[in-house]
Amino acid sequence: MKKKERLCLISFFQAFGLTLYCSVVGLLFWKGNAIFGKVPNYWGPLLFLVIFTTSALISGLITLGYPFILFWEKKQTVKALKLIVYTVGWLIGLALILMLLLFAFK
Repeated sequence: MKKKERLCLISFFQAFGLTLYCSVVGLLFWKGNAIFGKVPNYWGPLLFLVIFTTSALISGLITLGYPFILFWEKKQTVKALKLIVYTVGWLIGLALILMLLLFAFK
């Protein structure tokens, strides 16, 4: 397998994994009242912020973990940057597909 094809495949899996993870977090936010009940005090916003910041960390690790290894340990800067660009491209593509599905089944 060529290096470019391998990077495209890795970036697809990163973008798809991030999309799946975001869908699970979105489901948690959507059904939060049904799962946790109505929380009219301090603990609701606190839980939201903890989930939100943890989600940002996990999203960063999914998207930037392997490119960081390529950059820092393997000294493959161009390959790391290409992987990030390919991942962003896949994320944009998946977001467009999700928007099309949303409008098609509305």
